[in-house]
Amino acid sequence: MSEQKTASMGKLSQIFILLKQALKGEELDFTKGSMRRAVLLLAIPMMLEMAMESVFALVDLYFVGHLHNSSHAIQTVGLTESVLTVIYSLAIGMSMAATAVVARRVGEKDPEAAGKAGMQAIFIAVFFNILISIAGFIYAREILVLMGASAETADHGTTFMRIMMGGSVIIVLLFLINGIFRGAGNAAIAMKSLWIANIANIILCPVLINGFGPVPAFGLTGAAMATSIGRGIGVCYQLYHLFKGSGVLKIKLAYLKPHWEQIKALLKIATPGIFQFVIASCSWIFLAQLVATTGGDHGSAGYQTALRLMMFFMLPAWGMSNAAATLVGQNLGAKQLERAEQSVMKTAKYIIIYMLLVMAFTFISGRFFISFFSNDVQIQEIAIDALQIMSLGYICYGIGMVLISTFNGAGDTWTPTCVNFFGFWLFQIPLAYVLAKHFGMGPTGVFIAIPVAETGIAIAGLILFRRGKWKTVKV
Repeated sequence: MSEQKTASMGKLSQIFILLKQALKGEELDFTKGSMRRAVLLLAIPMMLEMAMESVFALVDLYFVGHLHNSSHAIQTVGLTESVLTVIYSLAIGMSMAATAVVARRVGEKDPEAAGKAGMQAIFIAVFFNILISIAGFIYAREILVLMGASAETADHGTTFMRIMMGGSVIIVLLFLINGIFRGAGNAAIAMKSLWIANIANIILCPVLINGFGPVPAFGLTGAAMATSIGRGIGVCYQLYHLFKGSGVLKIKLAYLKPHWEQIKALLKIATPGIFQFVIASCSWIFLAQLVATTGGDHGSAGYQTALRLMMFFMLPAWGMSNAAATLVGQNLGAKQLERAEQSVMKTAKYIIIYMLLVMAFTFISGRFFISFFSNDVQIQEIAIDALQIMSLGYICYGIGMVLISTFNGAGDTWTPTCVNFFGFWLFQIPLAYVLAKHFGMGPTGVFIAIPVAETGIAIAGLILFRRGKWKTVKV
């Protein structure tokens, strides 16, 4: 009995040491040693990082959901987030390229080249985002109307949209610099930057939305102000550690000077990666617009509430799948192909377990969480239907995520781009339209199309992973 107790205490001690090391933030060599330990050291902070990213939308949703005319406020936040996913696509595409190239250079033991690649990625992303944010700021109201918002909702939400679009360069930097740190194997810095950003947002949201002391109540606009300031603080933290120079990455301001060969190499990886997420984002935008036109303001608000809640549970799995991208990149750089494949299978196993638990939890507690974010009965009923239907695909969402991260981490960004094009535009969108319009199912038809399409994407990803082309890509 005492031997069993000692063994149990020893395992607990090992778990505690692993958690401490994962949260501390060290750049480690993941091309050797225990595969389970490598996955967990990367996955734990990456899961917490993505959980923190999803908290942004939930915090905004909670506070604006209790404003007067909450259906307008919730719809504005949801539709703006849907539009911002196009900017997320730019950020994530460049982030994937940065992670793939930085991880490959770190695996090849060339930290200077890794640092140069990271800074060139920042230069490219900021340049393009400035153009997008200016257009978004000028045409904010028109974008909301185009998305299916009523004239009244567009009037309520124009300032919110302008602040979020105008400050979107902060979003790009937050994603991109975190991608650089992940490629270097330091996922904890990425996680901590989002902790800081979220704490600032949680403090500022009630103050700026409802007012406090000498600070006036800005209402819905206050949510945009709080989110932008919070993310800005997180970016300042990232930049401090990026230029500190105490880790594997050696960064200099001189590396920001355009290096056209490096830019060309990054764009070769990033361009299909950006298209990959633009394809997915535009699909989600179309679905949001379809729900808004067939379900009205309450239908749209209910869908956006369910979607934000679902993403809160899914983003940690996305974070876990990012561990596969780093491990694949570093191990391919070190010419360890079998270890790269093992890291994917190990990560997929953990994601399936997590998604099973989340699915059960969602069905048991979904109604409670939805009532927490909105006190409008019509919004609640639609949100519950949406959440329960969309949650049926959780396991397939998770498998699809880790396989797509594998291709991206290897620098094979064209494969998931093609999968997304066929899965979203040639299958999900037509299916949602036919169910919603032709069969008269309205928003419910859109909800059904989501897990069906995601299941197809996961199956296609698995077939392509088995073929092994991703192992031969040069970056």
